Amino acid sequence: MATQLHAGAATSNITPPLGTHMQGYFSDRQADDVYDELYAKALVLQNEDTAIAIVVCDIIGTYREYLDMAKARASEMAGIPADSIFISCTHTHYGPNTLQLARLPMETEYTEWAMERTADAVRLAYNRLQPARVGHASGSCPEETHNRRWHMADGTVKTNPGYQNPDLVRPAGPKDPEVAVAVVLDDAYSPIAALCNYSLHYVGSSAATTLSANYFGAFGRALQRMAGGDFVAIMANGCCGDINNSDWTRPAPPSPHPHYQVERVGRAVASRVYGAWQQIRDYDSTPTLGALTRIVDFRRRHPDEDELACAQKLYESKTDPDDTDWIYAMEAVKVSQEPLVQPTPVMALRVGDMGIAGLPGEMFCDYGLQIKARSPFARTMTVELANDFKGYCPTDIALQEGSYEMRLCGWAKAAAGTEGQMVNTAVELLEKLASG
Repeated sequence: MATQLHAGAATSNITPPLGTHMQGYFSDRQADDVYDELYAKALVLQNEDTAIAIVVCDIIGTYREYLDMAKARASEMAGIPADSIFISCTHTHYGPNTLQLARLPMETEYTEWAMERTADAVRLAYNRLQPARVGHASGSCPEETHNRRWHMADGTVKTNPGYQNPDLVRPAGPKDPEVAVAVVLDDAYSPIAALCNYSLHYVGSSAATTLSANYFGAFGRALQRMAGGDFVAIMANGCCGDINNSDWTRPAPPSPHPHYQVERVGRAVASRVYGAWQQIRDYDSTPTLGALTRIVDFRRRHPDEDELACAQKLYESKTDPDDTDWIYAMEAVKVSQEPLVQPTPVMALRVGDMGIAGLPGEMFCDYGLQIKARSPFARTMTVELANDFKGYCPTDIALQEGSYEMRLCGWAKAAAGTEGQMVNTAVELLEKLASG
């Protein structure tokens, strides 16, 4: 029998110093300004039997070995089992190098420090545990989510084909307009935290060397303003490996200042979340909590002999970090030397009649739609870049179609079959939690 829910939420600042190498472009950038701070945002939920922690970090993503450092430290400090701590990343492209990709220098010391601070956020949230109740709802924001892959008139599929390209035929995949929110209230019905979920890649900004939490940060600030409270507003990114907010059928939108679109999108999404929040009538003070993880064998692709020979030749012929073809040649050689099978976690959480599925890469949108359609829960959040980084994970159909997300490299190496593996595992975990 479920017992009284206790909840606590907290943030920990993980903004790096100026001069930090930044991730998200092919070229090396070093931060020379800060638009808004980066945070690790944590929510701890506990009843008599179970405690779980949900953390979202304002970084592009990082590897399991670093996230496990944070889990181990958080577990030691807060007493929550490490396998009940769920950590995902927002995927801002305006944060530090927390991955080793494209010859860009990984900020290893920063990453380790950020994981310490992430663990701190869990302990701080644990310190703030108090009697609570949780409710959830969904709204829709179709205007800000679009599939960025298009079938073109010449029969190819192109990623980001350009505004009003005359050769556009139709999108090459779906989008997911759902904005889901779980609201945690104290005994006085004041918000402790709002955990939100929307499938949208970062929003572009021309301030390339300015650190920013991107629309995830703008969303949090807007939701706090709308609700008029000092609670922790968390946006966990949904399955959006093939999604951005560019509607290629229309003209390019105006951007009177570098962060205009970031703030606009944050406000737009927050308004739909707040509207859904206001429709929640039932809050559960005794929800069943649960967490399950399964380690699966992620399989990478391997270049054929001719492709590898060509890549090796180009890679060894010169060193030119400004040459995209050279970068991909280097990446193909590096990937070919990795293990073919790489263990990685798929994780699921239960909060009453809501499920959360965590997947370890930039999952294509259809992964999330399939999981939601098959989930036994009344509402399901699907969260990418959770607990590990395995790069783009396309559908099997997209792998055959090709384009940017399929060009072999450290951030695009998933083999055929990854779709079924990840979706089926997530659904099986959710079903097990629902029946427990």
